[in-house]
Amino acid sequence: MAGQPFITDIQTIRTRARQHIEEGAVTENYGADKVLVIRLLNEALATEIVCTLRYKRHYYMAKGPASAGIAAEFLEHAKEEQAHADQIAERIVQLGGEPNFSPEGLTTRSHAEYVEGDSLFDMIREDLVAERIAIESYRDMVNFLGNGDTTTRRLLEGILAVEEEHADDLLSLIEELGLQAPAVS
Repeated sequence: MAGQPFITDIQTIRTRARQHIEEGAVTENYGADKVLVIRLLNEALATEIVCTLRYKRHYYMAKGPASAGIAAEFLEHAKEEQAHADQIAERIVQLGGEPNFSPEGLTTRSHAEYVEGDSLFDMIREDLVAERIAIESYRDMVNFLGNGDTTTRRLLEGILAVEEEHADDLLSLIEELGLQAPAVS
């Protein structure tokens, strides 16, 4: 809505607020394609659910002398991914949509993959790959939204910051533990 004058006439704002009240938080000056935003948010929701499930599996499957601290990191990330899913679902409802929690097609809606990993290194690497996918996807969504839906953009920017932190955490684990990919024979 760049370039349009600010409405200083409070009466006009009051009149608009009474129109289409069934739209809830989506007012006349909402500048994005609501249907497309809800679809993107449902993809983000699926991504967060898949990441939560993958981190939970890694939490339970982490084995070895260095695994306790790594497992704790996996659990912390799982909880944060679940919180992201909840925030996204709430936003979908605010926009008048329905969050898609159906397990059917979950991995096809998700941007990240569900890869179990056979070793501690594989688990960390797959989580790092998934975080990098999420980072790129969220950055694209933030840029797409621009000023058309600043509330969703800010929500995604906040999630993006946490995903970047997760990626840094995982890279640090690899570096601190001196984990190496298993030799290929």
